[in-house]
Amino acid sequence: MTQLTLAKAQTIITAALAHSRQKSLAPMGVVVLDARGVLKAYAAEDGTALRRADIAIGKAYGALSMGVGSRTLGKRAEERPHFIAAVTHAVGGSLIPVPGGVLIRGEDNAIIGAVGVTGDSSDNDEAAALAGLSAAGLTADPS
Repeated sequence: MTQLTLAKAQTIITAALAHSRQKSLAPMGVVVLDARGVLKAYAAEDGTALRRADIAIGKAYGALSMGVGSRTLGKRAEERPHFIAAVTHAVGGSLIPVPGGVLIRGEDNAIIGAVGVTGDSSDNDEAAALAGLSAAGLTADPS
């Protein structure tokens, strides 16, 4: 059974930030949550905006709450804005429906956590999350 260990969470963060530097992206914040939505690890580069942690958590927590990546939540927000607004309220406001929140799947396809990245464009945030998960040898589910 695949587990989301602290070491893997730290690898995700290190690799996501390395990807961001390699691509010369804006300063990033990266969060890793376990399957329960509990903070496993977080890092913010120098120069990030004040509330980047909250945004990264919102991307990851929203993905966990709905069982789909935040890219899909963004599409649903366009199609059914009242529903996403209601869900955002139901989860205490911690749902950011734009790319950058990626589910982590275990060997049995069960959700074992989520990554949230913020700081640059949403597409670049998601690419950094995917790079982090790849480096940690974990299965990403951005859908």
